[in-house]
Order: sequence, then C-alpha cells, then structure tokens
Amino acid sequence: MTQRLNKYAGGPIDRAAHRRKDPDWLADAQASPRARALVVSGGRSLVGGPAEAPRAVFLPLPVGFETAPVFLGLADGAPLFALDLSADLKGLEAPEEHPALAGHGRFEDLRAVGPLMPDGEASLCAYARGITWWNARHHFCGVCGAPAEGGEGGHVRLCTNPDCGTHHFPRTDPAVIMLVHDGADRVVLGRNARFPPGMHSVLAGFVETGEALEEAVAREVMEEVGLPVTDVQYHSSQPWPFPASIMLGFSARAVSLDIRVDENELESARWFTRDFLRDVTSRGTNGEEFRLPRQDSIARRLLDEWIAEE
Repeated sequence: MTQRLNKYAGGPIDRAAHRRKDPDWLADAQASPRARALVVSGGRSLVGGPAEAPRAVFLPLPVGFETAPVFLGLADGAPLFALDLSADLKGLEAPEEHPALAGHGRFEDLRAVGPLMPDGEASLCAYARGITWWNARHHFCGVCGAPAEGGEGGHVRLCTNPDCGTHHFPRTDPAVIMLVHDGADRVVLGRNARFPPGMHSVLAGFVETGEALEEAVAREVMEEVGLPVTDVQYHSSQPWPFPASIMLGFSARAVSLDIRVDENELESARWFTRDFLRDVTSRGTNGEEFRLPRQDSIARRLLDEWIAEE
C-alpha cells in the first residue's frame, strides 16, 4: 500500500534534472509557448480563485524581468519555471497590478493559503518558494565573497572568482518533529511563545552536525522537557520551505513522566490524554484556550493518527 504523503510533498512534476546542464534546451524551454511560471514576490506566491478555495496561477512565462527564471521541471510534459519578481516589483503598493500580472491573481503567504489549495498545486508552490528563496540569498560566494551567478537552471550558484570557482547547491535544513507518548494514552504537547493563542504542538528541533536523527530526537526531547525517551520510530517526512527545512517525523516513548520545561525553549509543556484530545477534535475547538497545530502540518498528522488509535 502506498503511504500517504504529507502536504507540500508529491508535486505532479518530473524534475528532469538531466536538462539543467543543457543551456540550449533550457533556452528553448523558456521560449516555448507551453512554458509556464509560478510567480513569487517577497516570499509570497501568486494565487487565484476565491479566498476559501485558492488555486495556483500558472502564467505564460513573463519576459523582460531582471531575475532569471528557475527551471522546476516538466508538468504534463510542459516546462515549468519559478520566477521571483521581488526586485522588479519592489516599492509597488499593489505588485499584483503590474501589467504582466494584472487580472491573474494576488500575492499570498503560502502558509496561510496552502492548507486550502489542492495538494499538488500547494506542493509546486512550495517548491517554487523554496528554490527562489535560496537563490535570492546566495548572490555571493560563501568561501571568498565574490559574486555568484546562477547555473543549471537555477539549481546551483557559481562563484565568479576563477581562483575559487566554488559550486554552491541549495540546502535543506533537517528538523526532527516527534510525538512523545507514555506508551498508553498520554502525549506531551508544548507551547512556544511564538505560537498563535492557545496552540499546543508536539516537540521539534533542528538536527545538529554529526548527529543521527534518532539522537536528535532524544536530545531535543531532553533539552525541551527533560524526558529520556526510547522506542524512537520514524513516521514520515514533510517539505517545509518556510524558508528551507524538511520535517522528519518520529514517535518516541518517554521513560519518565516528570516534565521539566526549559523556559528558553518553551512557554509550557504538559501531558494530555487521548480522551481530552478526542473531545477537542470532535468539538472542533480552535479558540484561544486550546488549539491543535494547523491542518497542513506533519505535527497535526502525527497527533490525529495517535488520537485515532484504539
């Protein structure tokens, strides 16, 4: 049975990586009447449709802009690009009213509209957002400081200093996210001060250099809530290009029940019963007193599946 993918994964695209090193093919692809672009500006995605059911906007590839398009791959056999117009639209009060964009949609934060979009379209928009964000922040070589230019369809930045010539590739920061349970009917949920009012979630943290994923799970849980864990089990992963992460989902069983919150990491954390969370989800409680993570997050999937267990 095929495992269900999390939101922002499983985009309907052939990345066609072998085409990235063929400049002639890329030039023809950009000139093709079938070429389309997903447009980003200021980290926001161009979307259309009603507010309750937003859709990705696949524009004929606009020309005449400063930023080079990034080749995403082939969608239904047609070349698809990402185009970051942040520099071209800078200073415009309503960038979506630029003549090349007028009437096609509006710029929205993907984190706000993604949960309402079809999964495949949300995935492609996330891909476009992530790769353009990386290109926009790597204009200079991190080794020698010389200017870096785009190559391979936007999937590498090349140092222009002939004495250096370093190739820089897009990076993704791995983060572990884990549902910590007691082996029975209780789960640890924490609250970060940056969360929306009332929101509680499972624990998470970045993987450190030289660390296995299982080690990261155990370390982060110990650091945040002081609980030793065992039975660390992988669940699934989720692209999270906000701006450049991949969430690696796990479950783990706590050996101790004595929570000691690191207040530098969390505002609070405590045990919640399965019955309490079932009641919350059945009533649809989403107010300031208590709410679960957003529906498009792997955190919510980890919780929903645990809550549904007998």
